Amino acid sequence: MERLYLGTNTKMYKTIAQTADFLTQLEALTRDLPREDLELFVIPSFTALERAKACAGHIRIGAQNMGWEDEGQFSGEISPLMLREVGVDLVMIGHSERRHVLLETDEMERRKVACALGHGITPLLCVGETGEQKELGLSDEVLAAQVKIALHGLSPEQAAQVRIAYEPVWAIGVGGVPATADYAAQRHQGIRATLRQLFGPDTAARIPLLYGGSVNPENAVELSRMPDIDGLFIGRSAWDAARFNGIIRDVLAARQP
Repeated sequence: MERLYLGTNTKMYKTIAQTADFLTQLEALTRDLPREDLELFVIPSFTALERAKACAGHIRIGAQNMGWEDEGQFSGEISPLMLREVGVDLVMIGHSERRHVLLETDEMERRKVACALGHGITPLLCVGETGEQKELGLSDEVLAAQVKIALHGLSPEQAAQVRIAYEPVWAIGVGGVPATADYAAQRHQGIRATLRQLFGPDTAARIPLLYGGSVNPENAVELSRMPDIDGLFIGRSAWDAARFNGIIRDVLAARQP
């Protein structure tokens, strides 16, 4: 896949003002970059979405979660209609913290993926194995199950609209240990094989696979060069605009012939 995807999720950090300042700086720093084969995206908190859209420029804005119904008795949830109202057309689904801290199930992620697609919102499906599952040699089985359940019932045309971020649970957050480039590439190859099994080779090749999990300036280039890694989903290393800009330019330079 020639197109490169680089983005970040700010989690429960950055106020509205801080998000606007970050995006204004990042937009100015990256304004000169060609967009034909590059998409930059930022996923801030819900309260910052409207302001983020206003100052993001060429940077795509996404939401950190979404309910699976248009409306209803779901206190604290955000519906796809609310996201579309503020101009958001990208949503993160099944992030590690949603699954392992807030106990969302694979079936919940499936319903969210289907709902997002029904409203023209691009789902960024997050999958990943725990440290215990990795030690037991179950990584590929866990990832295959998460992908198969989340994408169950989709047509090849619908599946081609989905993005998948592989984020090993043991590599995320404070104290996370990044996966080696070879390990990440092996898991991405397994996910791609699952997609081929479900939807055929043509559709599988069209679904972007991003790696996330303690990506930093030291490992970003190596990770981005690996087979079946179409982009990077970066955490705290991208929360400073200048530092994120440096990672973006290093990765782009490494892809030049």
